[in-house]
Amino acid sequence: METIDSLRGKELSFNDLEEITDDFDEDLEIGTGPLQTKVYKVVLQDGEIAVKKHVGNAPGTRNQEKYRTNVHSIMKLRNENLVELLAFCLEERKGAVVWVGNRHVTKDVVESLFCYEYFPKGSLHHNLFDKNVNMDWNTRFKIIQGICQGLKFLHTLPQPIIHLNLKPQNIMLGRDMTPKIADFGYSRIINPEQSRINTESSVGSVGYMAPEYLYKQVNEISSRFDIYSLGLIIIEITLKVKNCAGVDQGSARDFISKVKRDSENTAIMVSKYQGLDEDHQDNLRQQMACIKLGLRCVDLDQNARPKIVEIVNELNALW
Repeated sequence: METIDSLRGKELSFNDLEEITDDFDEDLEIGTGPLQTKVYKVVLQDGEIAVKKHVGNAPGTRNQEKYRTNVHSIMKLRNENLVELLAFCLEERKGAVVWVGNRHVTKDVVESLFCYEYFPKGSLHHNLFDKNVNMDWNTRFKIIQGICQGLKFLHTLPQPIIHLNLKPQNIMLGRDMTPKIADFGYSRIINPEQSRINTESSVGSVGYMAPEYLYKQVNEISSRFDIYSLGLIIIEITLKVKNCAGVDQGSARDFISKVKRDSENTAIMVSKYQGLDEDHQDNLRQQMACIKLGLRCVDLDQNARPKIVEIVNELNALW
């Protein structure tokens, strides 16, 4: 049987992943995601891992060598607030049988799979919105700080990395509730002389996509894309209210407008949102400041959004 250490840093074959997942046994499946992604929990000799499988051609895999280079770079990253990418598979299969609509068809596909650390506590989304889980404000504030620290690490690397798919489902929580940014399948690396890059493939998730990209069909993406997603996450964590933007409201403008209107009156905010703590004035001060910070991050003018270093400094000043 494989071990975590034996997998670490490797590019695996599709057959390798079939073997350790018992041919992608449905009993090992622990979750699904957009674009027909599936996640499997695998028990190895020295621990547990999660295997994420994209069904069919994953976004960004058209240029396989560039994609592979990006993934190898991401596998080397080590930070307290990032999920470790242990191994991956990128393999073109001729005549693979895949599920399309309601039937199986044969087509050529690029299989894209990732092996990550497994987190028993699950995602931020589960812990934040499950009625059976109660997180106090201090825990939620530390999670906000940790997410921002992780994003600061990515954005300030010598070759900055834009995550491009930040959302509560892609933030895992460690045993001590330390947040860890996960799922780098959409991520792009920016050369030092660049501030933005072009992309031909769709990136991001409904409800968290920056409007300048979603509505104007802008093909250039920059770190401001991540800041927009981060702003929504900060607001969701603070208010404990889910951004329920649908396919036709992918950038969550209705949700943002409602929060913005409510935030003009603290009394209204306290009465409407269960996440706000009116019994502790220090907590309420932090919460209102986080809401205002989140709203700045989701400004329609991307140039008005704060940079991640500014965000981290502002949060540290609140503690």
